Amino acid sequence: MPVFTFTASESEAGSRLDTIIAERLAALSRSYVGRLIRAGHVRVNGLKKKSGYLTRCGDIVWTEIPPPKPITCRPEPIPLSILYEDADIIVLNKPAGLVVHPAPGHYGGTLVNALLYHCRDLAGIGGELRPGIVHRLDKDTSGALVAAKNDMAHEGLSRQFKGRQVQKLYLALIYGEMKSPTGVIDLPIGRHPADRKRMSTRSRRIRPTETRWKIKESFPGVSLLEVDLKTGRTHQIRVHCAAIGHPVVGDAAYGGKRRWKALAPGPVQDILGLILRQMLHAWQLSFVHPRTEELMSFESPLAEDMASVLDSLRTLS
Repeated sequence: MPVFTFTASESEAGSRLDTIIAERLAALSRSYVGRLIRAGHVRVNGLKKKSGYLTRCGDIVWTEIPPPKPITCRPEPIPLSILYEDADIIVLNKPAGLVVHPAPGHYGGTLVNALLYHCRDLAGIGGELRPGIVHRLDKDTSGALVAAKNDMAHEGLSRQFKGRQVQKLYLALIYGEMKSPTGVIDLPIGRHPADRKRMSTRSRRIRPTETRWKIKESFPGVSLLEVDLKTGRTHQIRVHCAAIGHPVVGDAAYGGKRRWKALAPGPVQDILGLILRQMLHAWQLSFVHPRTEELMSFESPLAEDMASVLDSLRTLS
């Protein structure tokens, strides 16, 4: 296994052991270095030390990095639409219908299976040979998603998502006409009290949320919103839109699946009646590259089914 040895400099004196190793070995996160120290893969002057050991000038720090452990998830040759890729990250346009992470009922055919096949340069996340999923999109939501290839990128991206430094803009086709051109929904969200697979604004245990929206296009009976997520709760856009009486078109879980039947008979009802999934798309994604610190922005093309619905609605205007 790879071994790295260095002598602590005068400027590093007084710094935590885990901190200077993470700075010297940029591909490793501080949390992973901490696990290496606890597992006995680090020595200072030949002796074991704790992560919080304050390094002295001249200390000889020896670190061995065990090979990443393979995970049980198997690589699968699932096609990917790649918006950007380098040695640290990969940005994808996720198709609707693709589950992001293996879970009961979906152990294969997921985005993780696809990334394991495509990314032959994975350096490992937390000691496991796997891609680092830092955020998710629902199975039937399409659009831009970023994943990390190594521990450093995973920690850097996770920090940005946790600190709400990542901008995520969505496009959502919703039922009804909004009363104003812009607005904010700040209803708190938690687990549904009766259905653990759903979320609710009436949960007993709730977390603060904020969804900002503006009308992008209006059609008879439906509206296309540009949605800016300031928080990232599970099903946030779908729950918030349903809570104010404007569910996402096609959303089976939150009241948007059969609502087309309540519309007046005609071409709009015919178009919406053919929709098979929620019309929600992760349109734009912006973040700072964890290594280069460059601001990166990506725009994900609309999925074919959603683009077709919008084109059909535009012909009626």
